[in-house]
Amino acid sequence: MSSANLTASDLAVPAAPPTPNAESGRPGVALRLERVSKHYHSTVAVRDVTLHVARGEFLTLLGPSGSGKTTTLMMIAGFVIPTAGRIYLGERDITLLPPHKRGFGMVFQSYALFPHMTVFDNIAYPLRMRGVGASEIASRVCRALAMVQLEGYEQRRPRQLSGGQQQRVALARALVFNPPVLLMDEPLGALDRKLRERMQLEIKHLQRELGITMVYVTHDQEEALVMSDRVVVMSQGRIEQVGSPDDLYEQPANRFVADFLGESNFLEGRVEQVDDRAATLVTDDGLRVRLALRPGLAAGSAASLALRPERVRIGASDGLANRYEGVVREVIYVGENTRYRVQIGAVTVLTAKRPNLADGPRPSIGEHLTIGWQPEDMVVV
Repeated sequence: MSSANLTASDLAVPAAPPTPNAESGRPGVALRLERVSKHYHSTVAVRDVTLHVARGEFLTLLGPSGSGKTTTLMMIAGFVIPTAGRIYLGERDITLLPPHKRGFGMVFQSYALFPHMTVFDNIAYPLRMRGVGASEIASRVCRALAMVQLEGYEQRRPRQLSGGQQQRVALARALVFNPPVLLMDEPLGALDRKLRERMQLEIKHLQRELGITMVYVTHDQEEALVMSDRVVVMSQGRIEQVGSPDDLYEQPANRFVADFLGESNFLEGRVEQVDDRAATLVTDDGLRVRLALRPGLAAGSAASLALRPERVRIGASDGLANRYEGVVREVIYVGENTRYRVQIGAVTVLTAKRPNLADGPRPSIGEHLTIGWQPEDMVVV
Protein backbone atom coordinates (compact mmCIF):
# COMPACT_ATOMS: atom_id res chain seq x y z
CA MET A 1 0.00 0.00 0.00
CA SER A 2 1.46 3.41 -0.92
CA SER A 3 1.52 6.34 1.48
CA ALA A 4 -0.91 8.19 -0.81
CA ASN A 5 -3.57 5.57 0.05
CA LEU A 6 -3.16 5.92 3.80
CA THR A 7 -5.21 8.20 5.99
CA ALA A 8 -5.05 8.99 9.69
CA SER A 9 -7.85 6.51 10.27
CA ASP A 10 -5.76 3.74 8.70
CA LEU A 11 -3.29 4.15 11.55
CA ALA A 12 -5.85 4.38 14.34
CA VAL A 13 -5.28 1.89 17.12
CA PRO A 14 -8.37 0.27 18.68
CA ALA A 15 -8.54 -0.82 22.30
CA ALA A 16 -5.65 1.45 23.33
CA PRO A 17 -5.61 2.92 26.82
CA PRO A 18 -7.30 6.35 26.88
CA THR A 19 -5.07 9.26 26.03
CA PRO A 20 -5.72 13.00 25.78
CA ASN A 21 -7.73 13.70 22.63
CA ALA A 22 -7.13 16.77 20.49
CA GLU A 23 -10.66 16.45 19.12
CA SER A 24 -12.08 17.43 22.50
CA GLY A 25 -11.83 21.12 23.28
CA ARG A 26 -12.30 24.36 21.40
CA PRO A 27 -12.80 23.93 17.62
CA GLY A 28 -9.67 24.14 15.54
CA VAL A 29 -7.19 24.32 18.43
CA ALA A 30 -5.13 21.21 19.19
CA LEU A 31 -2.55 22.61 21.59
CA ARG A 32 -2.27 25.75 23.71
CA LEU A 33 0.55 27.26 25.71
CA GLU A 34 -0.57 30.06 28.02
CA ARG A 35 2.18 32.32 29.45
CA VAL A 36 4.62 29.43 29.82
CA SER A 37 8.04 30.11 31.37
CA LYS A 38 10.95 27.95 32.47
CA HIS A 39 13.65 29.08 34.91
CA TYR A 40 16.81 27.19 35.85
CA HIS A 41 17.90 29.00 39.01
CA SER A 42 18.92 32.47 37.74
CA THR A 43 18.73 31.48 34.06
CA VAL A 44 15.47 32.09 32.21
CA ALA A 45 15.25 29.55 29.36
CA VAL A 46 11.71 30.40 28.21
CA ARG A 47 9.92 33.67 28.94
CA ASP A 48 6.13 34.06 29.01
CA VAL A 49 5.35 32.10 25.82
CA THR A 50 1.73 32.08 24.65
CA LEU A 51 1.04 29.99 21.57
CA HIS A 52 -1.97 28.29 19.96
CA VAL A 53 -1.41 25.41 17.52
CA ALA A 54 -4.26 24.67 15.11
CA ARG A 55 -5.45 21.12 14.55
CA GLY A 56 -3.62 19.65 11.54
CA GLU A 57 -1.07 22.48 11.48
CA PHE A 58 2.66 22.13 10.83
CA LEU A 59 4.19 24.60 13.28
CA THR A 60 7.94 25.13 13.51
CA LEU A 61 9.88 26.59 16.43
CA LEU A 62 12.89 28.33 14.87
CA GLY A 63 15.82 30.03 16.51
CA PRO A 64 19.55 29.90 17.25
CA SER A 65 21.09 27.79 20.01
CA GLY A 66 19.88 29.00 23.40
CA SER A 67 16.70 30.57 22.02
CA GLY A 68 14.42 28.32 24.09
CA LYS A 69 12.87 26.35 21.22
CA THR A 70 13.91 22.88 22.45
CA THR A 71 12.98 23.68 26.06
CA THR A 72 9.55 24.74 24.81
CA LEU A 73 9.17 21.45 22.93
CA MET A 74 10.29 19.46 25.98
CA MET A 75 7.64 21.22 28.08
CA ILE A 76 4.98 20.30 25.50
CA ALA A 77 6.24 16.69 25.58
CA GLY A 78 6.20 16.58 29.39
CA PHE A 79 9.91 15.98 29.91
CA VAL A 80 10.31 19.47 31.43
CA ILE A 81 7.80 21.01 33.87
CA PRO A 82 7.12 24.75 33.39
CA THR A 83 8.03 27.15 36.16
CA ALA A 84 4.92 29.17 35.28
CA GLY A 85 2.02 28.97 32.85
CA ARG A 86 -0.25 26.19 31.60
CA ILE A 87 -0.27 23.77 28.65
CA TYR A 88 -3.54 22.42 27.21
CA LEU A 89 -4.37 19.64 24.78
CA GLY A 90 -7.74 20.79 23.52
CA GLU A 91 -9.33 21.99 26.78
CA ARG A 92 -7.51 19.46 28.97
CA ASP A 93 -4.76 20.84 31.21
CA ILE A 94 -1.72 18.59 30.70
CA THR A 95 0.87 20.83 32.38
CA LEU A 96 1.76 18.25 35.04
CA LEU A 97 0.83 15.13 33.10
CA PRO A 98 3.79 12.72 32.62
CA PRO A 99 5.00 12.14 29.04
CA HIS A 100 3.62 8.60 28.67
CA LYS A 101 0.09 9.81 29.51
CA ARG A 102 0.07 12.57 26.90
CA GLY A 103 0.03 10.14 24.00
CA PHE A 104 2.30 12.28 21.82
CA GLY A 105 4.58 10.94 19.11
CA MET A 106 8.22 12.05 19.38
CA VAL A 107 11.15 11.96 16.96
CA PHE A 108 14.61 13.04 18.14
CA GLN A 109 17.73 13.94 16.17
CA SER A 110 19.38 10.74 17.43
CA TYR A 111 16.28 8.71 16.34
CA ALA A 112 16.51 6.77 19.68
CA LEU A 113 15.95 3.39 17.99
CA PHE A 114 16.54 0.22 20.02
CA PRO A 115 19.73 -1.25 18.50
CA HIS A 116 18.94 -4.83 19.55
CA MET A 117 15.47 -4.78 17.95
CA THR A 118 14.50 -5.28 14.32
CA VAL A 119 12.78 -2.55 12.34
CA PHE A 120 9.47 -4.37 12.87
CA ASP A 121 9.94 -4.54 16.63
CA ASN A 122 11.03 -0.91 16.88
CA ILE A 123 7.87 0.25 15.14
CA ALA A 124 5.69 -2.23 17.03
CA TYR A 125 7.01 -1.15 20.44
CA PRO A 126 4.49 1.64 21.19
CA LEU A 127 1.63 -0.62 20.10
CA ARG A 128 2.74 -3.41 22.43
CA MET A 129 2.99 -0.91 25.28
CA ARG A 130 -0.66 -0.04 24.59
CA GLY A 131 -1.79 -3.65 24.69
CA VAL A 132 -2.67 -3.98 21.00
CA GLY A 133 -3.11 -7.56 19.74
CA ALA A 134 -0.49 -9.34 17.63
CA SER A 135 -2.51 -9.49 14.40
CA GLU A 136 -3.41 -5.80 14.65
CA ILE A 137 0.25 -4.94 15.33
CA ALA A 138 1.36 -6.82 12.22
CA SER A 139 -1.21 -5.00 10.10
CA ARG A 140 -0.36 -1.55 11.41
CA VAL A 141 3.41 -2.01 11.22
CA CYS A 142 3.01 -3.15 7.60
CA ARG A 143 1.02 -0.02 6.81
CA ALA A 144 3.51 2.21 8.63
CA LEU A 145 6.41 0.70 6.67
CA ALA A 146 4.56 1.33 3.43
CA MET A 147 3.86 4.88 4.55
CA VAL A 148 7.60 5.59 4.90
CA GLN A 149 8.55 3.44 1.88
CA LEU A 150 10.48 0.78 3.82
CA GLU A 151 8.61 -2.36 2.80
CA GLY A 152 10.91 -5.39 3.04
CA TYR A 153 13.07 -3.92 5.82
CA GLU A 154 11.16 -5.54 8.68
CA GLN A 155 13.95 -7.85 9.89
CA ARG A 156 16.88 -5.45 9.61
CA ARG A 157 18.55 -3.91 12.63
CA PRO A 158 19.18 -0.14 12.93
CA ARG A 159 22.92 -0.61 12.28
CA GLN A 160 22.06 -2.10 8.86
CA LEU A 161 20.22 1.06 7.80
CA SER A 162 21.40 4.38 6.42
CA GLY A 163 20.76 7.58 8.34
CA GLY A 164 17.78 8.41 6.17
CA GLN A 165 16.30 4.94 6.64
CA GLN A 166 16.73 5.16 10.43
CA GLN A 167 14.96 8.50 10.37
CA ARG A 168 12.04 6.91 8.49
CA VAL A 169 11.81 4.09 11.04
CA ALA A 170 11.71 6.65 13.87
CA LEU A 171 8.98 8.53 12.03
CA ALA A 172 6.95 5.35 11.46
CA ARG A 173 7.27 4.43 15.16
CA ALA A 174 6.04 7.88 16.18
CA LEU A 175 3.01 7.73 13.86
CA VAL A 176 1.93 4.09 14.13
CA PHE A 177 -0.28 4.63 17.21
CA ASN A 178 -2.05 7.71 15.75
CA PRO A 179 -0.88 10.36 18.25
CA PRO A 180 -2.90 13.58 18.62
CA VAL A 181 0.33 15.60 18.21
CA LEU A 182 3.71 14.70 16.69
CA LEU A 183 6.77 16.44 18.14
CA MET A 184 10.06 16.51 16.22
CA ASP A 185 13.33 17.86 17.65
CA GLU A 186 15.94 18.58 14.93
CA PRO A 187 15.16 15.20 13.29
CA LEU A 188 17.15 15.89 10.12
CA GLY A 189 20.24 17.43 11.71
CA ALA A 190 22.45 14.35 11.22
CA LEU A 191 21.69 13.92 7.50
CA ASP A 192 23.67 15.27 4.57
CA ARG A 193 22.18 18.22 2.70
CA LYS A 194 20.62 16.43 -0.28
CA LEU A 195 19.03 13.74 1.87
CA ARG A 196 17.86 16.35 4.35
CA GLU A 197 16.15 18.34 1.58
CA ARG A 198 14.40 15.21 0.28
CA MET A 199 13.25 14.22 3.77
CA GLN A 200 11.88 17.73 4.38
CA LEU A 201 9.44 17.30 1.52
CA GLU A 202 8.57 13.72 2.44
CA ILE A 203 7.74 14.66 6.04
CA LYS A 204 5.65 17.62 4.88
CA HIS A 205 3.75 15.52 2.33
CA LEU A 206 3.10 12.82 4.93
CA GLN A 207 1.88 15.37 7.48
CA ARG A 208 -0.59 16.76 4.94
CA GLU A 209 -1.87 13.31 3.97
CA LEU A 210 -2.48 12.27 7.57
CA GLY A 211 -3.68 15.69 8.75
CA ILE A 212 -1.67 15.33 11.93
CA THR A 213 -0.78 18.26 14.19
CA MET A 214 2.99 18.69 14.20
CA VAL A 215 5.35 20.83 16.27
CA TYR A 216 8.85 20.84 14.77
CA VAL A 217 12.10 22.32 16.12
CA THR A 218 14.97 23.46 13.91
CA HIS A 219 17.69 26.09 13.72
CA ASP A 220 17.73 25.81 9.90
CA GLN A 221 15.92 28.81 8.37
CA GLU A 222 15.45 27.22 4.94
CA GLU A 223 14.03 24.07 6.52
CA ALA A 224 11.48 26.14 8.43
CA LEU A 225 10.42 28.04 5.31
CA VAL A 226 10.06 24.88 3.20
CA MET A 227 8.10 22.74 5.67
CA SER A 228 5.93 24.97 7.84
CA ASP A 229 2.41 26.34 7.78
CA ARG A 230 3.53 28.80 10.45
CA VAL A 231 6.91 29.59 11.98
CA VAL A 232 7.60 30.78 15.53
CA VAL A 233 10.87 32.73 15.61
CA MET A 234 12.45 32.64 19.08
CA SER A 235 15.36 34.47 20.67
CA GLN A 236 16.58 34.43 24.28
CA GLY A 237 13.51 32.50 25.39
CA ARG A 238 11.00 34.89 23.84
CA ILE A 239 8.81 34.77 20.76
CA GLU A 240 9.98 37.44 18.34
CA GLN A 241 7.37 36.84 15.64
CA VAL A 242 4.81 34.23 14.54
CA GLY A 243 3.54 33.96 10.99
CA SER A 244 3.51 32.14 7.69
CA PRO A 245 6.90 31.70 5.99
CA ASP A 246 6.17 34.38 3.39
CA ASP A 247 4.88 36.86 6.00
CA LEU A 248 8.01 36.45 8.12
CA TYR A 249 10.34 36.76 5.16
CA GLU A 250 8.60 39.69 3.48
CA GLN A 251 7.51 41.59 6.61
CA PRO A 252 9.92 40.84 9.49
CA ALA A 253 8.79 42.46 12.73
CA ASN A 254 12.26 43.51 13.85
CA ARG A 255 15.93 43.40 12.99
CA PHE A 256 16.52 40.02 14.63
CA VAL A 257 13.91 38.31 12.45
CA ALA A 258 15.12 40.06 9.29
CA ASP A 259 18.71 39.05 10.03
CA PHE A 260 18.06 35.48 11.20
CA LEU A 261 15.47 34.45 8.62
CA GLY A 262 17.31 34.68 5.32
CA GLU A 263 19.79 37.41 4.46
CA SER A 264 19.31 41.18 4.70
CA ASN A 265 21.12 44.43 4.09
CA PHE A 266 20.59 47.04 6.80
CA LEU A 267 20.65 50.81 6.37
CA GLU A 268 20.60 53.08 9.40
CA GLY A 269 19.68 56.73 9.30
CA ARG A 270 17.21 59.50 10.09
CA VAL A 271 13.99 60.39 8.31
CA GLU A 272 14.47 63.69 6.52
CA GLN A 273 10.96 64.21 5.20
CA VAL A 274 7.61 62.46 4.75
CA ASP A 275 5.17 63.25 1.95
CA ASP A 276 1.93 61.73 0.66
CA ARG A 277 3.65 58.93 -1.27
CA ALA A 278 6.89 58.04 0.49
CA ALA A 279 9.53 59.05 3.01
CA THR A 280 13.14 60.04 2.54
CA LEU A 281 15.83 58.72 4.86
CA VAL A 282 19.39 59.99 5.01
CA THR A 283 21.88 57.29 6.02
CA ASP A 284 24.81 57.82 8.35
CA ASP A 285 27.17 58.33 5.40
CA GLY A 286 24.85 60.71 3.51
CA LEU A 287 22.93 58.45 1.11
CA ARG A 288 19.36 59.59 0.43
CA VAL A 289 16.94 56.63 0.32
CA ARG A 290 13.26 56.67 -0.68
CA LEU A 291 11.05 54.18 1.17
CA ALA A 292 7.35 53.38 1.22
CA LEU A 293 5.25 54.99 3.94
CA ARG A 294 5.00 52.95 7.14
CA PRO A 295 3.17 53.68 10.41
CA GLY A 296 5.33 55.60 12.86
CA LEU A 297 7.60 57.25 10.29
CA ALA A 298 8.04 60.93 11.08
CA ALA A 299 10.52 63.58 10.06
CA GLY A 300 13.50 63.60 12.39
CA SER A 301 13.01 60.08 13.70
CA ALA A 302 15.72 57.42 13.52
CA ALA A 303 14.99 54.31 11.46
CA SER A 304 16.58 51.00 10.50
CA LEU A 305 15.76 49.55 7.09
CA ALA A 306 16.08 45.96 5.84
CA LEU A 307 16.61 45.17 2.16
CA ARG A 308 16.79 41.60 0.82
CA PRO A 309 19.75 41.00 -1.55
CA GLU A 310 17.51 39.56 -4.29
CA ARG A 311 15.60 42.88 -4.41
CA VAL A 312 18.75 44.81 -5.35
CA ARG A 313 18.95 45.22 -9.12
CA ILE A 314 22.36 45.24 -10.78
CA GLY A 315 22.64 47.48 -13.84
CA ALA A 316 19.53 49.27 -12.61
CA SER A 317 17.36 51.31 -14.96
CA ASP A 318 16.40 54.97 -14.57
CA GLY A 319 12.89 53.88 -13.45
CA LEU A 320 14.05 52.96 -9.94
CA ALA A 321 13.50 55.51 -7.15
CA ASN A 322 16.73 54.43 -5.45
CA ARG A 323 19.63 54.30 -7.88
CA TYR A 324 23.34 54.53 -7.03
CA GLU A 325 26.76 54.19 -8.59
CA GLY A 326 28.96 51.65 -6.87
CA VAL A 327 32.10 49.52 -7.00
CA VAL A 328 32.15 45.73 -6.75
CA ARG A 329 34.22 44.75 -3.71
CA GLU A 330 33.56 41.00 -3.60
CA VAL A 331 32.08 38.30 -5.86
CA ILE A 332 30.81 35.06 -4.27
CA TYR A 333 29.71 32.25 -6.58
CA VAL A 334 27.22 29.86 -4.90
CA GLY A 335 25.95 27.73 -7.78
CA GLU A 336 22.45 28.86 -8.69
CA ASN A 337 23.29 32.52 -8.01
CA THR A 338 26.16 34.91 -7.40
CA ARG A 339 26.36 37.38 -4.53
CA TYR A 340 27.98 40.74 -5.21
CA ARG A 341 29.21 43.01 -2.42
CA VAL A 342 28.92 46.54 -3.79
CA GLN A 343 30.11 49.72 -2.09
CA ILE A 344 27.80 52.66 -2.84
CA GLY A 345 28.83 55.21 -0.22
CA ALA A 346 31.74 56.15 2.00
CA VAL A 347 31.10 53.10 4.21
CA THR A 348 27.87 51.49 2.93
CA VAL A 349 28.37 48.08 1.32
CA LEU A 350 25.31 46.16 0.10
CA THR A 351 24.90 42.55 -1.00
CA ALA A 352 23.07 41.96 -4.27
CA LYS A 353 22.04 38.49 -5.40
CA ARG A 354 21.62 37.61 -9.07
CA PRO A 355 20.72 34.25 -10.68
CA ASN A 356 23.44 32.70 -12.81
CA LEU A 357 21.88 32.82 -16.26
CA ALA A 358 23.68 31.73 -19.41
CA ASP A 359 23.42 35.13 -21.10
CA GLY A 360 24.84 38.46 -20.02
CA PRO A 361 28.21 39.54 -18.58
CA ARG A 362 29.05 38.97 -14.94
CA PRO A 363 30.52 41.89 -12.98
CA SER A 364 34.01 41.43 -11.57
CA ILE A 365 35.83 42.84 -8.55
CA GLY A 366 36.70 46.53 -9.00
CA GLU A 367 34.09 47.07 -11.69
CA HIS A 368 31.94 50.20 -11.53
CA LEU A 369 28.20 49.64 -11.98
CA THR A 370 24.76 50.89 -11.06
CA ILE A 371 22.51 49.24 -8.48
CA GLY A 372 19.06 50.17 -7.26
CA TRP A 373 15.72 49.18 -5.81
CA GLN A 374 12.18 50.44 -5.33
CA PRO A 375 10.85 52.11 -2.13
CA GLU A 376 8.50 49.18 -1.42
CA ASP A 377 11.45 46.76 -1.45
CA MET A 378 12.56 48.04 1.96
CA VAL A 379 11.08 47.16 5.35
CA VAL A 380 11.37 49.31 8.45
CA VAL A 381 12.67 47.16 11.33
